[in-house]
Amino acid sequence: MNTEAVQINQNISTPNRIRLAVSLFYFGQGVCFASWASRIPDIKHTLNLSDAMLGSILLALPLGQLITMPISGRLVTKYGSKTMLTATVPFYALALTNFGIAAAGWQLALFLFLWGVIGNMCNISLNTQGVVAEQAYGKPIMSSFHGAWSLGGFTGALLGLVFINFGQAPYAHFWIVTLILWLNIFFNFKHLAIGTKPAVAEKKAKGFNKPDKVLIQLGIIGFCSMATEGAMFDWSGIYFKDIVNAPAAYVVLGYASFMIMMAAGRFLGDKMITRFGRKRWLQFSGVMISLGMFVSVTFPYLVPATIGFMLVGLGVSGVVPMVYTIAGNNKKVSPGMALAMVSGVSYFGFLLGPPLIGYISALANLRYSYAIIGCFGILIALLVTKIKAIK
Repeated sequence: MNTEAVQINQNISTPNRIRLAVSLFYFGQGVCFASWASRIPDIKHTLNLSDAMLGSILLALPLGQLITMPISGRLVTKYGSKTMLTATVPFYALALTNFGIAAAGWQLALFLFLWGVIGNMCNISLNTQGVVAEQAYGKPIMSSFHGAWSLGGFTGALLGLVFINFGQAPYAHFWIVTLILWLNIFFNFKHLAIGTKPAVAEKKAKGFNKPDKVLIQLGIIGFCSMATEGAMFDWSGIYFKDIVNAPAAYVVLGYASFMIMMAAGRFLGDKMITRFGRKRWLQFSGVMISLGMFVSVTFPYLVPATIGFMLVGLGVSGVVPMVYTIAGNNKKVSPGMALAMVSGVSYFGFLLGPPLIGYISALANLRYSYAIIGCFGILIALLVTKIKAIK
């Protein structure tokens, strides 16, 4: 067990209160991200962006995350996840409001890059907290944390639907969300787990220079999952608007259905892992991703496309939590550095997925883009069978 997990016993809060605090931070992150995703069609229309232009601009978010990966891992290892999370999350929420004042494509790209930089520090800190809390419990609970993120995403999507139907501008919408998240931070930051000791973390951090083979393989699986998530986060609203031809009031339905099934899958995931094991659950997840994508591509109508997006949500629900848990328990590398390493490979999915979809869509249409993303689920199922560390 790593030092950060041991120090959890010195925290002023009980394990249950720590788990609640960590869950609420995950929830807040989900609300924040979904608030942005729910307004992408509006912002695209306001800035008069083509699919290809939007695809290029969306590249800025994962680029900011990717560039910050090594720095985030070292900072979390040195100062502890609690300190880093408390310091960065308020700015992550504040940076959301920038999207409401973007007046040109280059401004939107700049704001997305900044959000990616701050967001990566939040993500590494938060997932390190999740690993620590799970180790303290001695049983799988990481999926439930990511379930809280998905539940936050579903809540953010519903809030977006409400604000859209009431004609609320994105800027006011984003400020309301930011204020809510600041309250969440204020009431829960003191209940987070205590961070690692720098001396122990520094010793383990040396492993970052010699990437562990299993961590790279886990990163590739994460890449496939995150590319799929990026397709759903950034393009689901546009897919329902342009391909499904959904009425304006139902454009958010695809994203919302994806998020609610991802949340449900994550809350059930810990029990499924206990019953079937991580390897079988990962294989099942890959199959569901491909099946859902191919259903929505083959039958681009409101009901079947919604069902397809729900299957994709169920599929991706368990991949990242399981990958992060396996990485965080790696005995050769400290949790912060291991998560940074796996995230570094995984986030190439976010980096390449959204712009790739935009470029393919410009040449053909979004159906072809989604069909290609659907193949990633099959790749996940095949890769999992070759990694002996997954049981």
